Amino acid sequence: MDVAILIYPGFTSLDATGPFEVLSRLPDAKVRFVAATPGMCAADSPGFGLVAEPLESMARPDVLVVAGGSTTHELLADPALLDWVRAVHETSTWTASVCTGSLLLGAAGLLDGRRATSFWYELESLRCFGAEPVAERVVEDGKVITAAGVSSGIDMALVLCDRLAGPEYAQAVQLAIEYDPTPPHDTGSVAKAPAQVVRMVKDVMRRLYGPPWIERRTPA
Repeated sequence: MDVAILIYPGFTSLDATGPFEVLSRLPDAKVRFVAATPGMCAADSPGFGLVAEPLESMARPDVLVVAGGSTTHELLADPALLDWVRAVHETSTWTASVCTGSLLLGAAGLLDGRRATSFWYELESLRCFGAEPVAERVVEDGKVITAAGVSSGIDMALVLCDRLAGPEYAQAVQLAIEYDPTPPHDTGSVAKAPAQVVRMVKDVMRRLYGPPWIERRTPA
């Protein structure tokens, strides 16, 4: 089974490594990081990067996972990258995304009329691509499966593991990586976090990431 995880300069590290940790445990799986420019690809966190193979090395993967990142906006009009995503989707068993990676699926025309999710900061931006935004951690619609922000890529990958190898195998993988989170605070979503914490994170996002895509696309 071939699994391609699409990354690019500015990808978010856990968006790629979380699904890799899960999907690499599938029977006979070959999981590879791919990028438009092969070689060392720097993440959006300083000091971390992954070695990517060329897109052509995974022309017909069974599973495609598109990582999110702080530079996703810069790729939404990249014709070569979007053409590759569309071509891969035609023959994939599953097409998936993590975080803002769903914006790339949308820009490729794969979310039109579908339910989908993304990082909460960009969730409404999915409407720009004809999708129905859903504030859930993992959303399946046909063979497209989208995950919310960053850590939810692990959940998404476990769902894929369930669909591809069965519930018992997925449970075994979850146990093998001891994925049983008990964070010190129950603030992992906008619905649960205190209003002042949401404001703080929004301020940081605007400063470091910029406004959501839907605001960039909407005339003032």
